[in-house]
Amino acid sequence: MNEYKITDLFVGMKETFSRTITSEMMQKFYDITLDENPLHRDLNFAREMGYENQVVYGMLTASFMSTLGGCYLPGKYCLILGGSVNFVKPVFVGDTISVTGEIIEINRELNYLELKVTMRNQKNEKVFRGLLKEGVLNG
Repeated sequence: MNEYKITDLFVGMKETFSRTITSEMMQKFYDITLDENPLHRDLNFAREMGYENQVVYGMLTASFMSTLGGCYLPGKYCLILGGSVNFVKPVFVGDTISVTGEIIEINRELNYLELKVTMRNQKNEKVFRGLLKEGVLNG
């Protein structure tokens, strides 16, 4: 886990990490949300709808924004204030997602950051874009 302070950060700074989406992750997300949409839960239904595999819950994908802020940029001193998410392409069980955050704004007086968030699959296709707004607790 990174421990960047506001004085360590600069516009253009980036951090990246990757995660492979597993069936176990999907099951745990279901256990929490009870979202039983068959697009996520039933391989045959997903294929009938024209998808190659079960579509990953969008909010499971979006949850990696929390990991990005809380572990990577800035890390330990992060307090997520808000953000926006855009699902560009479906993510499928078995995909490996690379999550990149780039600082696009810093306000040192308010201990505030904005990150542009991009996620790409193993084919380097953009599957997600978003904006993450964060406070940095240690000033």
